[in-house]
Amino acid sequence: MPTLDTAPGPDAYAVDLAEIDVSLPQLMQRDIHWDYFARLRDEAPVHYCQNSLFGSYWSITRFSHIMEMERNWQDFSSDAGVVLADRPQDFQTKNFIGMDPPQHDAQRQTVQGAVAPINLVKLESTIRSRAATILDSLPVGETFNWVDHVSVELTTQMLATLFDFPFEDRHKLTYWSDMATSGELGGGLIPEPERRAALLECLEYFTTLRDQRASAEPKADLLSMLAHGKETRAMPAMEFLGNLILLIVGGNDTTRNSISGGVLALNQNPDEYDKLRADQGLIPNMVSEIIRWQTPLAYMRRTATRDVHFAGQSIRAGDKIAMWYVSGNRDERVIPEPNRFWIDRPNARHHLSFGFGLHRCMGNRLAEMQLRVLWEEIMRRFKMVELVGQVERVQSSFVRGYTALPVCVHPW
Repeated sequence: MPTLDTAPGPDAYAVDLAEIDVSLPQLMQRDIHWDYFARLRDEAPVHYCQNSLFGSYWSITRFSHIMEMERNWQDFSSDAGVVLADRPQDFQTKNFIGMDPPQHDAQRQTVQGAVAPINLVKLESTIRSRAATILDSLPVGETFNWVDHVSVELTTQMLATLFDFPFEDRHKLTYWSDMATSGELGGGLIPEPERRAALLECLEYFTTLRDQRASAEPKADLLSMLAHGKETRAMPAMEFLGNLILLIVGGNDTTRNSISGGVLALNQNPDEYDKLRADQGLIPNMVSEIIRWQTPLAYMRRTATRDVHFAGQSIRAGDKIAMWYVSGNRDERVIPEPNRFWIDRPNARHHLSFGFGLHRCMGNRLAEMQLRVLWEEIMRRFKMVELVGQVERVQSSFVRGYTALPVCVHPW
């Protein structure tokens, strides 16, 4: 684990506006990005960065502008991908979140049934049982890493269930998820050859499973749905891999980092923790506030399909655009006291963390349910999950995540 640089960053208001590059992965790793986004929202809400690790790009930082852009997929396309790093020409892993209608709609519809309300009802008891087992195994009185012991373990078990993936190999899902989002081309630490090798291993493993499901009766797991779906059963190998990675990252990274982020937020805001202890009926609303506060995926990319005038700026066809959910979720124009973590916040579900429009997160209700059930089980057992050491964050401008959250649990 590299040593984390915790020194203060440069003053966001002292940097020339044209030189601001909020895509620098180290800004979020060091948690020093907030003032940069606040300045952009105020002074340049549609901001052009000429030079970055990812080339030139526009930043959209206000809540209302992000919503407007999300509605207009005709001018602002997902087809070139949803991250600022361009897809390598020799390793194209396209998936349905990186598509426009009608192809997007057909592929999404194939797997959406896995998180339909009727299936969520069936999953809740499984989540509760697993959360209870994980929490009961925690070493009371000892320091441990909440990320590994709880956040990763619970979400990986749930992901294995959604895929009907061999349970004994479930940690491969975590490994592949981390490799998918941590490549050096995207600003992470994993060399590209290592990342590719891991993803090809993922493809090989899942191809064997898919072939088995294709020859069996259709079931309600994601892989069976892909194997039997009219629009997905004959997908090219790299498109199959792209959709696997989308479903793995979407079902793993996002929820696990909100689980960790909630513990951190409550420790940083002890009055809110007191409020939770006094009224555990606040948990469902708190879950929405955690997801807003954490914003586990910081942005989504769009690409302009034509020259367009947007919020006073001229965006050219082919320009890359980052819709910064992490900034929109702190926009005081829309969200009262946005920098306050407020577990009984009115209208707490009014946030951008799940996206908006046709690309709104398919598994948003499942994510909320996992967090709700986990916190219900936490509060049955522990008066406090206490942060007792230094937080370590992922080096990424896309995933707002954690590698270490040292804690000690205190029973009632």
